[in-house]
Amino acid sequence: MKFNPDADLDTSGVEDTRGSGGGGGRLPGGMIPVGGGIGGIILLVVILLLNGGLPGGDSGSQEPSVRNTAAGNLDSCKKGTDLQDNPDCRFVFYQNSIEGFWAAELPRRGKKYTRAPMRVFDGSVSTGCGPATSAVGPFYCPPDKRVYLDLGFFQTLQSELGAKGGNFAEAYVVAHEYGHHIQNLYGILGRIKTRNGPTSDSVRSELQADCLAGIWTNHATTVPDKDGDTFISGLTEDDIARGLDAAAAVGDDRIQEKTQGQVNPESFSHGTAEQRMRWFKAGMDSGDMNACDTWSANPL
Repeated sequence: MKFNPDADLDTSGVEDTRGSGGGGGRLPGGMIPVGGGIGGIILLVVILLLNGGLPGGDSGSQEPSVRNTAAGNLDSCKKGTDLQDNPDCRFVFYQNSIEGFWAAELPRRGKKYTRAPMRVFDGSVSTGCGPATSAVGPFYCPPDKRVYLDLGFFQTLQSELGAKGGNFAEAYVVAHEYGHHIQNLYGILGRIKTRNGPTSDSVRSELQADCLAGIWTNHATTVPDKDGDTFISGLTEDDIARGLDAAAAVGDDRIQEKTQGQVNPESFSHGTAEQRMRWFKAGMDSGDMNACDTWSANPL
């Protein structure tokens, strides 16, 4: 994944609250975040409990950038060249490119786009859905229209969920959460009534968010900054493979097999590894929102 050193980065949509505390506890009933943990809130919590919290150490990835270096606050990320001193600036690249794409795409379709800040935290955070901890994983909160991200999740994605990791695996996760924001703007999240089962509304919503992440991927190297320079100047076949691998790693069947030793489709909430890869690829291959109608798809 090639980041453009000439890009102008905009941190107005990124809130870095790491080190500030923020409030723990669990999300109260009725205030449900979307896409928690990418692979399911409860299952990720099981993983973290079994391993005594967020895992640390070397994940074995060939891309050291997947580690949370905490090199500096994201507010300092103003130019593409800042990535050299602060590797975490890559998350500003992701956010700027993803939101930049949707901010242009939705008006082209006659729909107003409302911004969704990305709040980076560690440990715990207060949200419009209630207080949350890192165990929830990345999630989107509809009431306050924010994407929440603890960078330590990407260590978990590799060391506990078996993903290869890499920059584009991270970008896929962020794009998936912004997919939920697009759903929220269209009122789709209000359709979610059934939350468990292989054809549940929750599964359909999560697979659609994967497809929307794929749509951004199709256009990722064309999204410009305010001066017309692209944020991301290149994606390789390896990048795409890592994105698909991350999508598979967070399939319900993969996670249940790792945490429970067996698969129970009736408790699915996000879709299987195969489904997640297939819908991500559907969006990526088409670049068109019309390819993401998981609500009518039968079978999924």
